[in-house]
Amino acid sequence: ADAAKNVQVIIGGNATDYEKLMRTPDTRYVILAKKLSKEQSERIEKLEMKGVGTREAQYRTYPQGSLAAQVLGFVNDDNEGKYGLEQFLNTDLQGKPGLLKAITDAQGVPLASNKENMQLEPTEGKRVVLTLDIGMQQQLEDLLQKGLEHAKSDSGSALIMDPNTGAVKAMANYPTYNPGEFSKVEDGNTFNNSAVSSPLEVGSIMKPLTTAAALDLGAVNKDSSYFDPGFFKIDDAKVTNVEEVGGAAHRSVKDILLLSLNTGATWLLMQMGGGQINDQARTRWHDYMTDHYMMGKETGIEQGYESGGTVPDPHEGFGLNIQFANTAFGQGMSATPLQMASAISSVLNGGTYYKPHLIEKTIDGDGKEHTKGSQVVRSGVVKPEVGATVKEFMEGVVKLNNRPAVRAGYSVGGKTGTAQITKPTGGYYDDRYNGMYMGFVGGDKVEYVIVVRVNEPKIGGYAGSKAAAPIFASISNMLIDNYGVTPRN
Repeated sequence: ADAAKNVQVIIGGNATDYEKLMRTPDTRYVILAKKLSKEQSERIEKLEMKGVGTREAQYRTYPQGSLAAQVLGFVNDDNEGKYGLEQFLNTDLQGKPGLLKAITDAQGVPLASNKENMQLEPTEGKRVVLTLDIGMQQQLEDLLQKGLEHAKSDSGSALIMDPNTGAVKAMANYPTYNPGEFSKVEDGNTFNNSAVSSPLEVGSIMKPLTTAAALDLGAVNKDSSYFDPGFFKIDDAKVTNVEEVGGAAHRSVKDILLLSLNTGATWLLMQMGGGQINDQARTRWHDYMTDHYMMGKETGIEQGYESGGTVPDPHEGFGLNIQFANTAFGQGMSATPLQMASAISSVLNGGTYYKPHLIEKTIDGDGKEHTKGSQVVRSGVVKPEVGATVKEFMEGVVKLNNRPAVRAGYSVGGKTGTAQITKPTGGYYDDRYNGMYMGFVGGDKVEYVIVVRVNEPKIGGYAGSKAAAPIFASISNMLIDNYGVTPRN
């Protein structure tokens, strides 16, 4: 009892609990507390209590606090990597312990002639250098938090990718936590990197990809126009536009992005089927979603948890035509912000899908470096001229709808997305939406791709334009101001 009281004075807690632990029968020792400070350890040792002491242990430390927490993950008290890079790289980071096995005499001297003697040297864990830019990461986290507070949203994520290599330069989530104090987190969802692990129906940020597919197939061209009736009746459902767009009118392919026309995206799908939504249209669009844009499957990024999202089957199920019409404008399917960033990067960079990655190089215990570099998953996603057209159209969207992002001498483009949230029982909520923004910044070529996700903003208006677009503008301006984006020639 005295020992328990003495310990409690130094480390806090409950003396009664410590005494109960000390009285545990049939055990060599019990652990009263972990991660004491050096001062606490020294004070306990000075008490010279028989049977009570401390020992040093190895713990992962995070000098940058909460910076990139969900990307990094954490190491738990059992020395196991959990979430993020810590889980994905657990074996590489841990290394392998050594082993000394020997048959000895009574004094502990090894018997040299014994064949069972064994000595294995330990293997030091690898060091890992990330693609993240630490300054860019900090600024992205700050801008995301500020933007979410303005949008009256409790959570969201954002990422910045190099579209010409697939390297993730920054990836932020809010709310966040300190990996060195993971035990203080009450909501387990805080550990998830939602930019990678939480797919959602992406809404109208899908339209640039739908447009690219139709252009690449030759189903339409850059200057194509059509009569938009204001709605399409498909099966027993109706596809309509937002009220501000107006009714029936002659429209161009560019208008589909400028005015964010659901009917326009549906019309593009019809052109893939020769004028109507049919098996050919569904099969072609499904091929672009899954085999060109790599949706419906994990990207393989170095994270402990990743989700591949969902893409409906083009041949099996009910209401296939309306279901695929919905996918043309980002409903009825799901993808992560990372997947969307990788897909639009493959369009804007001229047609190469690079595997998204967070590791730049690894360093062995002996100092030997292994540079990872970029990995091409697919070439010829779309033709280069298709990417140039989509880039031009997305620039037009920013000039029309997101003026704070416009910068003279630079190329800035984007697309909003406002997606209804699905009910667990089926269908959609009438008053709950997620906001998305997918865009880029560069000069003669695109240098950074940005995707922003805002969960259920309460700011009013359309979630994409009111909540996500301002965050994109602040990020794109930050990149131009601080990260040497090359202006147009």
